[in-house]
Amino acid sequence: MKVLIVGSGGREHAIAFSVSKSRKVEKIYCAPGNAGIAGVAECVDIKAMEFEKLADFACEKGIDLTIVGMDDPLVGGIVDVFEAKGLRIFGPRKNAAIIEGSKVFSKDLMKKYNIPTAAYESFDDAGAAKKYLMTCNYPIVLKADGLALGKGVLICNTKDEALEGVKTLMQDKQFGNAGNSIVIEEFLVGREVSVLCYCDGTHIKPMTSAQDHKRAKDNDEGLNTGGMGTFSPTPFYDTEAQAFCEKYVFQPTMDAMKKEGRDFVGILFVGLILTSDGPKVLEYNARFGDPEAQVVLPRMKTDIITVMDACIDGKIDEIELEFEDNAAVCVILASDGYPESYEKGKPITGLESFDGKEGYYVFHSGTRFDNGSIVTNGGRVLGITAKGVNLVEARKNAYEAVNWVDFSNKYMRNDIGKAIDECK
Repeated sequence: MKVLIVGSGGREHAIAFSVSKSRKVEKIYCAPGNAGIAGVAECVDIKAMEFEKLADFACEKGIDLTIVGMDDPLVGGIVDVFEAKGLRIFGPRKNAAIIEGSKVFSKDLMKKYNIPTAAYESFDDAGAAKKYLMTCNYPIVLKADGLALGKGVLICNTKDEALEGVKTLMQDKQFGNAGNSIVIEEFLVGREVSVLCYCDGTHIKPMTSAQDHKRAKDNDEGLNTGGMGTFSPTPFYDTEAQAFCEKYVFQPTMDAMKKEGRDFVGILFVGLILTSDGPKVLEYNARFGDPEAQVVLPRMKTDIITVMDACIDGKIDEIELEFEDNAAVCVILASDGYPESYEKGKPITGLESFDGKEGYYVFHSGTRFDNGSIVTNGGRVLGITAKGVNLVEARKNAYEAVNWVDFSNKYMRNDIGKAIDECK
């Protein structure tokens, strides 16, 4: 079969890598792709938001399955466009992708269906939001309602910080229309866990767990980013927490969306926090996480095409998801200055070091070709992933592998997986 992947980041590279291992697949295209994805797929010069062009390409090439990696096209309705043309596509329709596209919608959904989450209020008027902040306990969390590349969350320790946060989101429009409305919610304490789930509209199958590192600098300091590294599985998500989430979070979310007439088919990313009162939902996403995909997918033994086909056909309950009994750690190599300002076009050396290395992967996030060489083309540049028999070994291997590649403004966190040491 022929497969088209929509996107251009490390997540899409991880998806393309997994698809390339399927015996069912003879040809992979990726639009627009990047320099790393070009190693396993034919990259196509069509942007992710050009739905009609993508659909026409799928028709022209006889694409059997399109996989959407990115949030913007899903929230924008790419699945609806493809389905209207009779094309087979993996991902939620626009009316279901709103679970990521609107924080207000997702919080209201959880409240309506008693899915555990932080207490909150939502606002579409900056004045009203600021007035409410005068009554709050601190710290507190501000979230832009719409998509903001994973950066539209502000943790405010004081009233002054929160008031400035409202100005940043709603008045200065740092994240554009994403800040037209905001959610103000209580600050929860606990470990954050990411669980990606395959969904068929009725049934839901959770994958192995992962734990992300959002802050730009060591010791969880600095600005929020799209993710600076991750590890899988997380030892803090034990069987008790898993059982709780399956009963009170995962299936209830599927049931809630169905009752709302928004059957969810695709990947449901559930961002959890393990509090002293039990697990609670921090956020939903409507696609694979990035960089969670880079540690979860290399450990998945079940054929990804088989799983995605089952989701589309409403039969995910018939699939037994299998993952390797090991661990993986991903360290993001970024351009110094990310997530604010940074330079692009820096030549990358040493990529060939990963050739033939079992259990080591280099997933490209922001790269491009320049006169035959591969150069940096984004804030997050590469995701260096390594496996190990356990998390300690996987982390050791990943940090060994980051030295195999170089570019002049290379930056990374040096403490990805620091929580692992608490479980020794």
